[in-house]
Amino acid sequence: MGTVAFVVQRAREPLVREQRPLATPRRGEVRIRVRACGVCHSDSFVTDGLWPGLELPRVPGHEIAGVVDVVGEDVTSVAVNDRVGVGWHGGHDGTCPACLRGQFLHCAKARITGVTMDGGYAEHVIVPAVAVAHLPDRLDFVAAAPLMCAGVTTFNALRNAGARPGDLVAVHGLGGLGHLGVQYARAMGFAVVAIARGREKADFARRLGADDYVDSETEDAAEVLRRKGGARVILATAPSADAISKLVGGLGVEGCLLIVAAPFEPMQIGAVDLISRTARVQGWASGTAVDSTEALAFAERTGVAAMIETFPLDRADAGIERMRSGQARFRVVLVPGA
Repeated sequence: MGTVAFVVQRAREPLVREQRPLATPRRGEVRIRVRACGVCHSDSFVTDGLWPGLELPRVPGHEIAGVVDVVGEDVTSVAVNDRVGVGWHGGHDGTCPACLRGQFLHCAKARITGVTMDGGYAEHVIVPAVAVAHLPDRLDFVAAAPLMCAGVTTFNALRNAGARPGDLVAVHGLGGLGHLGVQYARAMGFAVVAIARGREKADFARRLGADDYVDSETEDAAEVLRRKGGARVILATAPSADAISKLVGGLGVEGCLLIVAAPFEPMQIGAVDLISRTARVQGWASGTAVDSTEALAFAERTGVAAMIETFPLDRADAGIERMRSGQARFRVVLVPGA
């Protein structure tokens, strides 16, 4: 049996590169040769020891793209040499109340890739077959990796928010989530307004597909949206509680402020702004394997693509620091063997 490289978090200190025996998947599992793994801000739950009850050592990474090289017993959903991806949702028990309602993402015993089980900062990873999404043949592994979290999160949130083609949808933030959100919103047929700080981002927003751009440093974004009749959906992708709170007034009748960013501070939202419009505030978390499969297929078909910077696996620490700095444009991807 050979050995493979892993990048492991052992404590709140730099990641450690290790060689481990190449393990064999058990019943219901598959082994994937990792071809690319995105670096997500949520990886800091492991690298900074923030996840409640986190057990170390742990291999981070939940934006995985690769090829199946071994399947365990009773696996029929994927086969050897299939091109696949794995995201945040690492499996569910199928028996808890949420699962029995079909809400697998909210399983009481849900496994989280790279958090409660080892993830993709590695040459190989073993995961439950139920967590595996299918990659389109023409989608590059590096391009696919960020779509396993940032992509499926924005895609899934938008398609479940109640907006229809032609409706006004605003995307707040043009970072790792937002630059994908604008593209997905445009491809879904919405009238798209991008909101960010600085006039210099206007041309970029329009290149992504936005019909209009609001510089929140010089304009009141909520007022601009009100003049346009109010947004059916405002997708909040920038983790600023204050900035998100100020957007509520820009919702239209029965509009939805849809939050996919995760500010740690509380938000202050006036009840009248919601009551007067029958509006709502909603959060959204990624998706299951079938959601990821559909997000990938939609992206490949419509040309939605993340802007990416790559790092070799043995420079994972540098990739994480690049992500933390906020200077990455816009997603960092680790590539084993690069």
